[in-house]
Amino acid sequence: MLKHALAAFAAATLLAGVASAEDPSKLALPGDITVEQAQKVVKAAEAKARQQETLMNIAVVDAGGNLKAFSRMDGAFLGSIDISIRKAKTARLFNMSSKDLGDLAKPGQPLYGIEVTNGGLAIFGGGELIRDKAGTIIGAVGVSGSSVENDMAVAKAGAGGL
Repeated sequence: MLKHALAAFAAATLLAGVASAEDPSKLALPGDITVEQAQKVVKAAEAKARQQETLMNIAVVDAGGNLKAFSRMDGAFLGSIDISIRKAKTARLFNMSSKDLGDLAKPGQPLYGIEVTNGGLAIFGGGELIRDKAGTIIGAVGVSGSSVENDMAVAKAGAGGL
């Protein structure tokens, strides 16, 4: 039954001209980062990391907070893989840098404890929003592997790499 339903959906999609095997770009949602843009962000972040002589994990999420591109530079900490993804997701889920959210989550601040929500957030610097030329948020980048200051510099370079 499911097989027939999927076949019918695929046929209807193709007949409607939504997408074809020849043009997968028509599957992209408006306001979402493309794979080409995500790769530019990663390359810009990697360049900044090399300039700083740091080894980074770099994650790019789409407008929905889903992983779109990832790079673990040779020798970067394994434990920073998850952190980089969480920083990117944190920035996108709350439409602000992970550092700004962290400032609001300190003891005595209005969002204290928020880091335990959403399956765990990373509320320290290194997650930045990615905007298109019109200023629309299309994703976020998260970076982990060095000091918070270095992570933030690499994330900002990546976000500015479009």
